[in-house]
Amino acid sequence: MTTHVIVGAGLAGAKAAQTLREEGFDGDLVLIGAERERPYERPPLSKDYLQGKSEREKIFVHPPGWYGKHDVDLRLGVSATRLALDEHVVELSDGTRQPYDKLLLATGATPRRLPGPGLTLRSVEDSETLRDGLARGGRVVIVGGGWIGLEVAAAARLAGCEVTVVEPEPLPLARVLGAEVGAVFAALHREQGVVLRLGVGVASVSDHGVRLASGETVEADLVVVGIGAAPNVELARTAGLEVASGIVCDASLRTSHPDVYAAGDVAEPYHPLYGRKLRVEHWANALNGGPAAARAMLGREVVYDRLPYFFTDQYTLGMEFTGDTTGYDEVVFEGSVPEREFVVRWSRDGRMVAGMNVNIWDGVEELQNRIRADLSRS
Repeated sequence: MTTHVIVGAGLAGAKAAQTLREEGFDGDLVLIGAERERPYERPPLSKDYLQGKSEREKIFVHPPGWYGKHDVDLRLGVSATRLALDEHVVELSDGTRQPYDKLLLATGATPRRLPGPGLTLRSVEDSETLRDGLARGGRVVIVGGGWIGLEVAAAARLAGCEVTVVEPEPLPLARVLGAEVGAVFAALHREQGVVLRLGVGVASVSDHGVRLASGETVEADLVVVGIGAAPNVELARTAGLEVASGIVCDASLRTSHPDVYAAGDVAEPYHPLYGRKLRVEHWANALNGGPAAARAMLGREVVYDRLPYFFTDQYTLGMEFTGDTTGYDEVVFEGSVPEREFVVRWSRDGRMVAGMNVNIWDGVEELQNRIRADLSRS
């Protein structure tokens, strides 16, 4: 009997398993997860679940009985330690050797850390630990002014904490959205009482706070480190698969080995619209990439050309972003920035490459259609 194995029991892996069963795969299906929790979604961990607005059961991809009902061999608390491509075998941390005919790597990413103490936010356990810490109040210092850092800052302020965000860039989110939009988020958080220490790095983290590169110490009762994540590529790299910033794939999510695929945070597939490899760490990529890889494993013709998509809710600001801003040379705002009801369009060489709607809903499809049309022009 044919055996398909998925390494990584997150959203991408769980949705791939679901797609394989729904679209006719009746062989053995093994889903391997290093965490002891069954597959769950990560956005609530820095949003509603962190703020206590959502019940724990709502974060999970499937009900507890789904895996048994669909003959998915879900193995939790076990990780893949070695991939033998020539043997078509994955070696696991419990000492077993799992053979496969087709393999999907959905190993995700690991938060980058700083030396010393400091919480990171990746797992449901991290979210629960952080939520307990915020409930105690006090002074919270967040290292990193990206999406995770700002969402934690909003949750901390709503919990009544004193919040300082330390970011080496001149503005939060400057690397992904540019200075023009970064200024909007800076103003939003300052209005809510967050102290932004911008343009300064961190020298060290201790139990008492954060020492800045300037020599100043910002005291804290709780330090949160949100400086990005590194894709878990070592299994693929040591096996001999092609790896760049992630596991290199073609547009069907097939890696450099014909029987191995990759999806989610760890995958770096060729994007036919942008004409280059593109690794995306957002929720929608796992949601859609897992099923796309599953269809490719079934021998279907797959071209994974989904545009990156991300959403956030911070205080009274709700936002949807789509596309990729890399190399943009023009940014245009439409609507009211002071009232925070506007649309942003990023362009490169006269073609729209990304868009964002802020407190204006049902607009993301229009933005995506415009991006697709512009990028498809010869």
